[in-house]
Amino acid sequence: QQPGLLKRHTFIAGSAVGISLQSKADMSGPTPQMARSTDASSVRTAIRFLQRPASGCGRTMLCLDLAPMTGPGTEHPMTTARILDFIRTRRPDGPCLVVDLDVVRDNFLSFRKALPDSSIFYAVKANPAPEILRLLAGLGSSFDCASVAEIEMAMKAGAAATRVSYGNTIKKERDIARAHALGVSMFAVDSHEEVEKIARAAPGARVFCRVLTDGEGAEWPLSRKFGCVPQMAVDVLVYAHQLGLVSHGVSFHVGSQMTRLDAWDAALSDARRVFDKLAQQGIHLKMVNMGGGFPTRYLRDIPTAQAYGQAIFASLRKHFGNHIPETIIEPGRGMVGNAGAIKAEVVLVSRKSDDDNVRWVFLDIGKFGGLAETMDEAIRYSIVTPRDGDAMEPCVLAGPTCDSADVMYEKNPYPMPVSLTIGDEVLIEGTGAYTTTYSAVAFNGFEPLRSYVI
Repeated sequence: QQPGLLKRHTFIAGSAVGISLQSKADMSGPTPQMARSTDASSVRTAIRFLQRPASGCGRTMLCLDLAPMTGPGTEHPMTTARILDFIRTRRPDGPCLVVDLDVVRDNFLSFRKALPDSSIFYAVKANPAPEILRLLAGLGSSFDCASVAEIEMAMKAGAAATRVSYGNTIKKERDIARAHALGVSMFAVDSHEEVEKIARAAPGARVFCRVLTDGEGAEWPLSRKFGCVPQMAVDVLVYAHQLGLVSHGVSFHVGSQMTRLDAWDAALSDARRVFDKLAQQGIHLKMVNMGGGFPTRYLRDIPTAQAYGQAIFASLRKHFGNHIPETIIEPGRGMVGNAGAIKAEVVLVSRKSDDDNVRWVFLDIGKFGGLAETMDEAIRYSIVTPRDGDAMEPCVLAGPTCDSADVMYEKNPYPMPVSLTIGDEVLIEGTGAYTTTYSAVAFNGFEPLRSYVI
């Protein structure tokens, strides 16, 4: 066990029983809601791994014996009883993602409670499953869309065009025109050239300018591809005003999987300076889009939505005083990440030489099958196997394709059971976001990642 990581599986000697829990002694992390008591009354899900071969194939299946329970601290287990039950009873073939809508609903309500005065615009790119979009539309969510296709998905799910933001700063002029024809009236910009396209294709629309941030503290930092420096944002919004557009506000994104509570403070300070400089020229902005960045739990605990809400609101008061503008948040990963888990299978366990100390474990899913965020080993997923009670040893984890880049964890090998073998099924947790949308279309003939929403 590495310091700071949860001891998620306690195995009873002499049996094949494992219970996912965290003891009260492990509550030192910043997320009280993730704590698990060893008291049976507060363990939500007991998971039993029966190590027996699947019919006709010799596989060791994840046979999950579910015992739903209730009690304090059981709101957000890593994988829900509903997902485990679906995998156990449906036995879906091949790698697949299973998403529990109950978790998505809980996450939405947590964001609404944490920042009650902010409008929630779900980042559709995180997971555009129609079932997720319909649920969120019914709950009153708005939608941050990166393309006309995503706009159409959101509207088909029940969202009015007034609840859609075209948040991509890189848009074809004909796509701007199509979005405008659908009724979308709010567009992101970060350059004079983008403003010109919107002025031609969507006259009178509202625009907000994205400001660069440093992304410090994010596990998936964003590059300089999006946004501009604050002074240029002032110039861009002045130009938009001159071209007859409504200079509506400022946006920023602190970086994906941001675990620092204070990450929004510097960006809000920049936003206030843009507001003030434009006000001096008679242009009064009304909105700050505070973007996404809200994390999901992988191997380490994360702050609660409430903690983020308190920190962000404190920064809003600090920089805007009693004149807080309209605000938007755009959760994607934080909305659906912990709602999903991927079932996968071990295809091969091998070594590269007789004296190689590190095994290679190949799964039937890799970077091109949905785990693209393992690029540069940025995101380290929690992986559950049926042999987690056995001795552990670091290994290289790779995907099945004939591409040398299809290796998830090599620089920092991933601890896996020594007894893990071909045919064993594994569960990759926290994969509800940025997996199906990154899955390649038939690369090497492998079909895209299947998805089930329950």
